[in-house]
Amino acid sequence: MKGRDLINVLLPDELIAEVFRRLGGSKASCDACALVCRRWLGIERACRRHVRIGANGDADRLMEALVRRFSGLQSICVDERLPISCPSPLVARMTPRKRHAKRSSEARSTLENNEFGENEVVCSISDAGLAALANGCKGLEKLSLIWCSSITSAGLSSIAESCKSLRSLDLQGCYVGDQGLIAIGESCQLLEDLNLCFCEGLTDKGLAGLAKGCANSLRVLGIAACAWITDNSLKAVASHCSSLESLSLDSEFIKNEGIIAIAEGCQSLRALKLLCRNVTDEGLQAVGSFCSSLELLALYSFQKFTDRSLYAIGKGCKNLRSLTLSDCYFLSDKSLETVAAGCTGLTYLEINGCHNIGTLGLESIGRSCPRLSELALLYCQRIRNSALLEIGRGCTLLQALHLVDCLSIDDEALCEVAQGCRNLKKLHVRRCYEIGDKGVIAVGQNCKLLRDLSLRYCDRVGDGALIAIGQGCPLEHLNLSGCHQITDVGLTAIARGCPELISLDVSVLQNLGDIALAALGEGCHVLKDIVISHCPQITDAGLAHLVRGCTQLETIQMVYCPSITSAGVATVISSCNHMKKVQIEKWKVSNRTMRRSAAVLSFLCVEL
Repeated sequence: MKGRDLINVLLPDELIAEVFRRLGGSKASCDACALVCRRWLGIERACRRHVRIGANGDADRLMEALVRRFSGLQSICVDERLPISCPSPLVARMTPRKRHAKRSSEARSTLENNEFGENEVVCSISDAGLAALANGCKGLEKLSLIWCSSITSAGLSSIAESCKSLRSLDLQGCYVGDQGLIAIGESCQLLEDLNLCFCEGLTDKGLAGLAKGCANSLRVLGIAACAWITDNSLKAVASHCSSLESLSLDSEFIKNEGIIAIAEGCQSLRALKLLCRNVTDEGLQAVGSFCSSLELLALYSFQKFTDRSLYAIGKGCKNLRSLTLSDCYFLSDKSLETVAAGCTGLTYLEINGCHNIGTLGLESIGRSCPRLSELALLYCQRIRNSALLEIGRGCTLLQALHLVDCLSIDDEALCEVAQGCRNLKKLHVRRCYEIGDKGVIAVGQNCKLLRDLSLRYCDRVGDGALIAIGQGCPLEHLNLSGCHQITDVGLTAIARGCPELISLDVSVLQNLGDIALAALGEGCHVLKDIVISHCPQITDAGLAHLVRGCTQLETIQMVYCPSITSAGVATVISSCNHMKKVQIEKWKVSNRTMRRSAAVLSFLCVEL
């Protein structure tokens, strides 16, 4: 800063740091503060608490640089799927001419490969990087190591020795062994949250050792695709971790014995997610008998549970708030009837592909669960209108409704929901071919809080429905993909009536043209994301009108639009300073645009 500066003169470092902490922690805000002056840069570095980085390039050196720069980090996420190169402080200083030559070379490399880092030697974070992290961040509380395949028990042990305050550990996809997990258990006795998805190197010995060390603290445990984890591990968890509140299991090796042990030993369990094909009614009946505090239950994919299981849950788990049933072929309407009778405080219900659950079960939910706030019916061929009629009459607090491939539900049901559930904020309908203008018009007339609307591939929805929505709903998100009857008239009504629109998908609309884009440019100035792919009537002129008003655009997808040329692509990129991603055919991008904007270009197809 030049001249006198009252802020820096009057405020001590502690107060400025407190101001930084109250900015919400967003990276953009922190980076902006760091650019003000050297003093603010130092203060911001000292009070930065969270970082998320990739793990290629030279990840160990990157980690060393991070812990030197940010001394107060409490939460670190290292995700090997994120392609992030080494930061500039790790690169030797160059003259301006050499730097320009290097950038030009990097740009050519990026253009040739259409992604960053393809020519780099990939070096995942290793035990050395974890050792540097452990030495530099002794106050670390949350660590995520996602698909970091080069770390071993040695690296995890270094974390255990130095980071005694660790409370959350995510090892998804890491091939660590038992010794590392045992070390965490012995040293990190405040650990509350542990994710062991795809940790193929672990056995019962490692998890048992951790459970013994974290007996009083462990609250959340996730296990998936760990071939050597068996019922013995769950018995150890049940024996030591009586305060466990959330358990997520995806395993072919877990059987009733392990679930029964958890039910008997962890009676404070509040959330249970199961994808275990060898667990049957006996295991879930034990949960219903012992876990009276259960609030969330999710059952996934072709498990053998029958109505006996849900009868036990409905009878014993009176506090159940969230229920997900996915591909549970042996459950029938009786299951929902018993849950509705016993769990009247249910707020979330998802039924996905349960072919034996029909209208009667959902009617009982509508009559008995007045607090239901979100309902998802996916691939429910047997559920008919009368089910949603009961939902509309009884569940007046409903805020979100998802309907996918419910072929027997039509406008009558949607009208009843709209009239009864006036607090509806989200409505997602996909491939429900009997729903048309009448039902959506009722939503527009009654649901004045609706902000998120998706009508994908609802062929009977036309401009009349959008006119009603535009007149009645303050939409922020709209998806009309595949609604072939919609034209410029309907979208113009949306543009005029929904100025707060943030995201829009109008892909695969054959009758949509430049007039609609011009209306969006005039009326929707905060629009950030738009998809116009497969719209044959949209041209460069329409794009010019759009970006003239929608200057906040960050992403645009416009593949397979035959009337859009390289000039239109250049117009979009040059007009939108916030643009992060433009998806387009590669052959439509000029060499000049390629040179200037390679970082934001994404190619769905290449020229043959």
